[in-house]
Amino acid sequence: MTQGQTTGPGGYPEEPRYDAGWVMSPFDTTDTSPTSNASDTSGGSGEFGTRVPAENPGSPFEAPSASAASRAPSVPAPTTPATPSASSASSAASAPKKASGRDRYLDLLRTLALVRVVAYHLFGSAWLTVLFPSMGVMFALAGSLMARSLKRPALGVIRGRIRRLLPPLWIFSAVMLAMMFAAGWNISEDPDNGGTWGFIELFNYIVPIGAPPFPWSIGDKSGLLEQTWAVQSAGVLWYLRAYLWFVLASPLLLWAFRRAPWPTLLAPLGLTAVVGTGIVTIPGETGNAVSDFAVYGGCWVLGFAHYEGMLQKIPRYVAVSCSTLLMAFGLWWASGHLGPDGWDLNDIPLAQATWSFGFVVILLQYSPSWQDLPGRLKRWDKLVTLSNSRAMTIYLWHNLLIMATVPIIDQLYDLPFMNDGMVGLLDTTYMLWMFVLVWPLIGLAIVCVGWIEDLAAKRSPRLWPTGTKKPASPDPRSGSGSGTPSHSHSRPRSRARVR
Repeated sequence: MTQGQTTGPGGYPEEPRYDAGWVMSPFDTTDTSPTSNASDTSGGSGEFGTRVPAENPGSPFEAPSASAASRAPSVPAPTTPATPSASSASSAASAPKKASGRDRYLDLLRTLALVRVVAYHLFGSAWLTVLFPSMGVMFALAGSLMARSLKRPALGVIRGRIRRLLPPLWIFSAVMLAMMFAAGWNISEDPDNGGTWGFIELFNYIVPIGAPPFPWSIGDKSGLLEQTWAVQSAGVLWYLRAYLWFVLASPLLLWAFRRAPWPTLLAPLGLTAVVGTGIVTIPGETGNAVSDFAVYGGCWVLGFAHYEGMLQKIPRYVAVSCSTLLMAFGLWWASGHLGPDGWDLNDIPLAQATWSFGFVVILLQYSPSWQDLPGRLKRWDKLVTLSNSRAMTIYLWHNLLIMATVPIIDQLYDLPFMNDGMVGLLDTTYMLWMFVLVWPLIGLAIVCVGWIEDLAAKRSPRLWPTGTKKPASPDPRSGSGSGTPSHSHSRPRSRARVR
């Protein structure tokens, strides 16, 4: 959202657009909850494993026959500690490899979505929303994980998701509120959020059931951060609100999907055609919440379809052809309903819904279910692991950190060797330097507060979880495994966007 930007005809009044901006404490592809049945003694290998028979008749180490035993000399066997039978070892060796709990293809998609979110919030380029619809992808991945988790009692699953969502939010909210109050924000005098209702809405910084209040303009033009920093930083919380409502609705949505898959899958697109085109107008933040739920509801249910195997039953050429037609309709609709930023799909709900839906179908149709990143992608393995382990931290903090790059880079203008040529070069490449600098700042945020995601997930806290530690190999003898200041020169301003 640029400073002074006016709203367009997309049905959004002059209030923060809570839009795109992955996955994970709550976005993680790994379900750490136990799924195996402790009473199963038939050799099952876990949720995705292949059952291993209790004995391997073809093993060369199987017990001798009775006739062979009768010919053996009668010599007392020495007493030795109990060890696993050779047949069991052979059986384990010949068993198919157990599938891991992570799908590295989905992890890679989430990483790409996060990078695109950061790039879009910095550069504000409308074409990025067409190139890769990050939020649709992230909601689909979260929906797939939710369907997987709902094999267990729904109340426990919802409680676990909320537990993993809230602690990272609380740290972010504490910093944001402290900064806003320190900058002079008085909520009781805020014309948009004042009065008793404004104080009640502060609860959304604790549990994101609605839109949190924040000042539209705070500070002064000569401050370290531009005056819209509160809008741009707290505005990203729209995603947590939508995610929470999807989690709460998932038991009912999954029940409906299993009984009527196609109506449940396509209903959000129909709802978007009603509330996202002006046929029915719902004012205020309630309208924004309903619109978000409709626009990305189809992608969330697509996650159900992916996990349940429904997409794989559709011939690929049919799925891709229909998705391409739906995406073409989205672009056609966008061409006649351009918002204040042109082709930015975040301003065109129906175009966003249809384009994201078709895009996600194609991505999930071609899902290769990698257990390891292949080929040249393997060099990015640690970063993919890190981004998925800290997706919540990256998402919450990236917009504030984008704006924090500005006062840091501005120090370069005061260096003694900065002549007119150097100043012009810095002006030209300013936003590229912002993009380069924001990643070390994100890394610093991961080290400082990222470990809260581990505590929220009931894991041991880690400063830099790249997955480099390998589990110890099981001992075969053990029987068990283990805001921008102004300058006299003209330089680009950050176009950090809320969506």
